[in-house]
Amino acid sequence: MQRSEILDLVRDRLSDILEIDASEISEGDSFAEDLEADSLALIELVEALEDELKDTVSDFRIQDEDLQYLKSVRDAVDYVEEKVKS
Repeated sequence: MQRSEILDLVRDRLSDILEIDASEISEGDSFAEDLEADSLALIELVEALEDELKDTVSDFRIQDEDLQYLKSVRDAVDYVEEKVKS
């Protein structure tokens, strides 16, 4: 899975969760400051990504202790990209 595909996936899921257009979401956006996403929205994103990727990457899971490091769209894309590669 290419980085651009991961970014599109994250943007699409965030778009659904936050009810904004995906084109308004950039890789450099902060969840809290730029997108005004609360912790519940982040949990919804994690669940959506896990559900979407569980068949592509065996046992894909974002660890609870790693949530603190996911502050931006870029962080989420980097995290997923690393998991997909492993």
